[in-house]
Amino acid sequence: MSKANAIKAIYTDGACSGNPGPGGWAAVIQFVNGAQHELGGYVAQTTNNRMELQAAIEALKALKELLPSAEASLHTDSEYVKNGITKWLSNWKRRDWKTAQGKTVLNQDLWESLDRLNSTRIQWHYVRGHSGHPGNDRADAIARAFSLGQPISLSQLERPMAEQLELTDHTLPEIGEGKSREESRDGRVRHLRDLLETLQMADAIATEGYLITSSEVADLMDIHASAVTSRGDQWVWRNWEVSRIRREGNQILWQLERIKELS
Repeated sequence: MSKANAIKAIYTDGACSGNPGPGGWAAVIQFVNGAQHELGGYVAQTTNNRMELQAAIEALKALKELLPSAEASLHTDSEYVKNGITKWLSNWKRRDWKTAQGKTVLNQDLWESLDRLNSTRIQWHYVRGHSGHPGNDRADAIARAFSLGQPISLSQLERPMAEQLELTDHTLPEIGEGKSREESRDGRVRHLRDLLETLQMADAIATEGYLITSSEVADLMDIHASAVTSRGDQWVWRNWEVSRIRREGNQILWQLERIKELS
């Protein structure tokens, strides 16, 4: 399986409680091997259109950092985003960020960020919201949860996406070609032992009430550091609620609290 066509689809969505008001964004990245990677974030005061744009930006950031050569179909339920990136943007830039009526283009900062991340490898699609489409419905649920400050569990790969793709059944060697299946099983068992050690470490951090930095959270959960702060001030990882406590200098400190009963 080529990493260039490893992505099945990407779904993005934004939500806002009040418009303007507290907002949330979400991105769901689906892989052809069945894996799914979900991202979400919170903004205290924003608009629905800004959250729709932010969702697309964060999806393309993740794609660029982890699978820079991948081709992907990005699905948004925002005609504003889809038409803006495929139809309006070139004219806006030609007119120095003015509309056809001579007005300043709204959300220029986000449009510029999205434009920098966009490439010919991205195909943009509009999908009607609340139409029973699983990918869009999941992105909507994540975005709404973040906008309302409600905890929600996100499905995320435990290792960097590119590394995870190298270890799928699509690329495991056959018997007689390098490692045997038994050796592959041994590797999976070692991974489970490492996972158990990680979970025990997280439980100890939560029990003792230790505060840890964003980079330490990323190391513990084996995710990219950028994914920590992009999720907002409070979110759920496995059996723990992760909360932003305070900033010390240039460091953000987080606390883990064991969830006694997941809803």
